Amino acid sequence: METKEKLNDPEKAMVLTVLEELAQEQANNTKAIIDLITTLNNQAGTIQELKGKIDKPKPVIVAADTGPIREIINKGVTDMKLIVGSKPHPIIRKIQILLFPEQDAKLFYKIVFGRWFLSLVLMLLIGCLYDFSVHWSDNQKEVWQKELENDRIKRAWFYLYGHEGKAGRRLMDSAYSKSE
Repeated sequence: METKEKLNDPEKAMVLTVLEELAQEQANNTKAIIDLITTLNNQAGTIQELKGKIDKPKPVIVAADTGPIREIINKGVTDMKLIVGSKPHPIIRKIQILLFPEQDAKLFYKIVFGRWFLSLVLMLLIGCLYDFSVHWSDNQKEVWQKELENDRIKRAWFYLYGHEGKAGRRLMDSAYSKSE
């Protein structure tokens, strides 16, 4: 009590102002809390409604016309019944060797004569060219060896002819004319 008496008027006014502001602030907070509670209650009700809708969904009605599909299936079933009910056909085994195809003959000829035939001709040409070059090389070696041998014989003949006397030359000339 002594504190009440000690407070003077300006201090009392200030304390009263502060208390009024605190009371006003408390009232605002209480109002905000009440608004939050009502909003939460509304949201809880909405959530309950959504749960009810999820638990009991409305059936989806799909209107599809399956008549044409049924007709196709029925036709297929009747065709199968006819095939099964008809007389069985004898199985004919056909064994044949085809040199040329029954279908796509134009494509076959294009491949055979356009690619294979050209490849075959090129391989044959390369093989013949190789054989000719090997044969020509062997012939050239033989000719060269014969020329060397003939050259030796000619040089020996001319050497002997140059060193012989008249009688030896006559004898060599007669041997040369008999060899022709």
